[in-house]
Amino acid sequence: MLAERLNHLFANMHPPGAPYTNAFVAEEISGGAEEYGGVKVTEQYLSMLRNGRRTNPSPELLRALAKFFAVPVGYLLGDLSQPQAARVEEEVRFLAAMRDQRVRAIALRSVGLPPEVQDSLTTIISQFRQQMNLPADPPEQGGERRGE
Repeated sequence: MLAERLNHLFANMHPPGAPYTNAFVAEEISGGAEEYGGVKVTEQYLSMLRNGRRTNPSPELLRALAKFFAVPVGYLLGDLSQPQAARVEEEVRFLAAMRDQRVRAIALRSVGLPPEVQDSLTTIISQFRQQMNLPADPPEQGGERRGE
């Protein structure tokens, strides 16, 4: 569903700090005529898309939103296969996790280590997660939606 995919992007694809608001995204897209193909969108229309009251935006708007959030337009259209959509969502979760300075530091410190050492680190992290009664994989990163 388009609303779910949009909300997922709003909640996860933003710089450190707070998620984008509908007003900010509308202003960026509407103000970036060349970059976003001259598409105009309002804060209210984005809100209606995100809450499911509008479900059929123009292809031009979908292209602009996909470009803004740096995802394939097929993700917003629902045209990707399940494995392709899952890969996009995994990349979004990865980027959201990398906003955490501690997570980023751990990831960067593992760069250049041999694969077997990286595998050992993964095992150690999994053991810590189990000891702390956390799920084997971290939950999908989410956040409060703002600007609706």
